[in-house]
Amino acid sequence: MLLTRFITPISHFNSKFNFLLLSSATMSSITAVDDAKHGFSRPEMYKENLAGTVESYDRHVFLCYKNHRVWPPRVEASDDDPLVKRVASAFKSRKNDIVVKTKITVCEARAEDGFSDGDVLIFPEMIKYKGLKESNVDGFFDDVMVGCKSWGDGVEDAVAGSYIFVCAHGSRDVRCGVCGPVLIDKLNEEIQLRGLKDQISVMACSHVGGHKYAGNLITFSPGPDGKIMGHWYGYVTPNDVPALLDQHIAKGEVIQKLWRGQMGPPLDELKGANDQKLANGDDTHKIKKNVELESNNLSNNENVVGCCQGVNGVSCCRSASFEQNKVVDETAEANKKQGCQVCWSWPVLQQRDILTATGILGALAIVAVAYRFYRRSG
Repeated sequence: MLLTRFITPISHFNSKFNFLLLSSATMSSITAVDDAKHGFSRPEMYKENLAGTVESYDRHVFLCYKNHRVWPPRVEASDDDPLVKRVASAFKSRKNDIVVKTKITVCEARAEDGFSDGDVLIFPEMIKYKGLKESNVDGFFDDVMVGCKSWGDGVEDAVAGSYIFVCAHGSRDVRCGVCGPVLIDKLNEEIQLRGLKDQISVMACSHVGGHKYAGNLITFSPGPDGKIMGHWYGYVTPNDVPALLDQHIAKGEVIQKLWRGQMGPPLDELKGANDQKLANGDDTHKIKKNVELESNNLSNNENVVGCCQGVNGVSCCRSASFEQNKVVDETAEANKKQGCQVCWSWPVLQQRDILTATGILGALAIVAVAYRFYRRSG
């Protein structure tokens, strides 16, 4: 559904920065013209396959700082935002010391949700630290980012529920500035209707990559096994919001047509979606996933193909290499625990299965020959 309420068209503003002067209510009132150029009806929507556009990683850190209406295009390099710049500099200088594959993103400091400038959210640990300052950034990196332990100078608080971060960085790219605030409004509206305001938090975030896939959002919520997963979605429109809440958040089901990638083990990664014919709001299209599984338990001795039942009956095919039959069984069991029933196809049949089948056929042949001789002798 297009939002056609109109106050001042974006085209009347002289720069991306002026676009940020719009109030949140105005930003939610995008005209059909603006929507067609920068929003959910723009020509580039659904032109590319999304799966695999985000590489798997292990940890996501969000630095709460001001809000999306005042972030400059490069907030991490702005002299007017020294805390963010200091964190970005430390991240760059310590990248070789950080053994956990990590992303850092700026998100808004929503006072109504109990967040203020300098607060830090960390997923999948589901913890929050308050009061990060320029003066203690080094200590934070030493303890948390590099040492993977609690921050000595900070108070660690646990957070609960689900979190949705929506890219609304309008000064960086107008597409995110148009789509992001509308999605935030729609998410909050649907969350309110479901009585889930205390269970799901929606926050604007800075550039996450892939402007052309706007609306972009990242969800952090428990999977079927209770573990926190971070799933990235692109080409999200207001029409997709109910499914994101009712299928992904409530049931842990991935919305495959919008899925870009995830925070989590590569075993669960779905890459290279092919044969995608996307129609917004339609879950019936087929997506073929071709995945290379990577793990310490995998070798390149044998190619194995498996398929699992995905969301709404959509199957995802996975190619892998296994060293032992035991690994196949363990992988199948792990997938079952995640709510994904595994049905292995022909290439996974092992030698013991083939020998058993051959033995049965051989025995039947011997019986048939013996019976023929018996008939002749009679």
